[in-house]
Amino acid sequence: MSLYLAAAKGSDSDDFNDQLIDFSLYQIYPRSFKDSDGDGVGDLKGIMSKLDHLIESNVDAFWLSPMYPSPMVDFGYDIQNFTDVDPIYGTMQDFDSLLEAAHEKSLKLFLDLVPNHSSDKHEWFYKSLQNIKPYNDYYVWHKGRVLKNGTIVAPNNWVSVFGGPAWTWRDERQAYYFHQFTKEQPDLNYNNQKLVREMKEVIRFWLRKGVDGFRVDAVNHLCEDTRYLDEPLTGDTNDPNNYGYTEKIYSKDQLQTYKIVLGWRQVMEEFEQPRFMMMEAYTNVSMTMRYYAYGAHYPFNFGLITDMQKNSTAADFKNMVDSWMSNMPAGSIPNWVAGNHDKPRLATRFGPKRARAVTLISLLLPGVSVTYNGEEIGMEDTWISWEDTVDPSGCNAGKDGYESASRDPARTPFQWDDSTSAGFSTNPKTWLRVNDNYRTVNLAAEKEDSQSYYNFYKKVSSLKKSNNFKGGKLVTKLLNKNVFAFARDSRSTGYYVVINFGDKDEIVDLSVFDNISRQSLLYYDIGAVLPSR
Repeated sequence: MSLYLAAAKGSDSDDFNDQLIDFSLYQIYPRSFKDSDGDGVGDLKGIMSKLDHLIESNVDAFWLSPMYPSPMVDFGYDIQNFTDVDPIYGTMQDFDSLLEAAHEKSLKLFLDLVPNHSSDKHEWFYKSLQNIKPYNDYYVWHKGRVLKNGTIVAPNNWVSVFGGPAWTWRDERQAYYFHQFTKEQPDLNYNNQKLVREMKEVIRFWLRKGVDGFRVDAVNHLCEDTRYLDEPLTGDTNDPNNYGYTEKIYSKDQLQTYKIVLGWRQVMEEFEQPRFMMMEAYTNVSMTMRYYAYGAHYPFNFGLITDMQKNSTAADFKNMVDSWMSNMPAGSIPNWVAGNHDKPRLATRFGPKRARAVTLISLLLPGVSVTYNGEEIGMEDTWISWEDTVDPSGCNAGKDGYESASRDPARTPFQWDDSTSAGFSTNPKTWLRVNDNYRTVNLAAEKEDSQSYYNFYKKVSSLKKSNNFKGGKLVTKLLNKNVFAFARDSRSTGYYVVINFGDKDEIVDLSVFDNISRQSLLYYDIGAVLPSR
């Protein structure tokens, strides 16, 4: 597979000043980014010490996976207090210092907002369990169904994302509570207007501190059909504890969700400086696009993760791009997510060479590119033994199924150099083990290698920041069965990106693009940009 980049003089295009247009977003998983105190877990001071890496990598903004107080059943996504910092990551003062340092470097900082549920250790849940008003209705409670023999069972057949029933009985309330994820993550009740106002206050708390916005977690799980009917069976599995057992027509993607999202956008509009909101929702195209109309600056586009594989063809990539662009409402901002902490790493999914092609596509298409920490250096998944597995998704799958279910392999520490624990920590024992390849796959080594994954990433991300890739019209072409190409026309220059997914060189006709000039043709070959003549 080879990559080509051609540049040619083109026509003028509109001048885009919107801060969201064509910027680079970077996800930091705090536990695994940088440990400053030697306890084997990443922290806020560690992140602050590495902000220059983001600048050098041409990042415009970063978002932090949860750093709130948590029992860590789901490593921060089970939140005990929505408006504080977990001591394992530092203090609120550390967060304030990080935010100030980021803004001094002109970096935007987004937080992970997790509105669907809390920890069962949250004060709200304790009070709800005791039926104390107004908290008694902050969560989704149901007395269950009574069988003919008098036995009380769960209200319906809904299944948790992590497997098993989505309902857990509590004697204290003589009722079941609903949880889309682990039983330690009870779902909040957005039919309760006091709860709705509480979450708006959480948003205001962080916006007053100066954060630039939020990535909203699992937003399409927010609301449920309150008839609590059984969901139809998919026929894909006979296991009622498997998440794929039912079609999720009542437990997710409910229309009420969009009204809640619109209310959050209205909160953001209370603040003078622009604040941004992006949605995480694994759902179909029509439901995804609806978030644009209800206040989201953009819903994450997971096409590169969910629709593309190692064997995807040039036509597959073109169709994925065209589908998003054609379904997106006019005037909206596209985005391209290359990887995240919930899925196998980019280089593992595609292999190192094809991963570079995906990196190029995500960075040079119009809109926002999203890079998961470590993927700029080509980090790969790390094998984790059953005994060392900590992710609840993997643990719930059991010893025989954990390897395909666990998210731990994509969450191992960032590989900074070839010292102890890859420079992530001075502690040789880290919360997840470091990948064995860290002596060769690390940032320090790759900076010295002109052909490295990092230098490839840096060159392409630098192009993204150039004026030539700000705005402009996008045209995509399938030049033959192996070659996908797209054109970016900016005010001064038209760029033509040509990607060969085949194993052999291809001769293609670039005249299918209008106004192309061959006078400034460049050859792009796995990390090196060279003049063709």
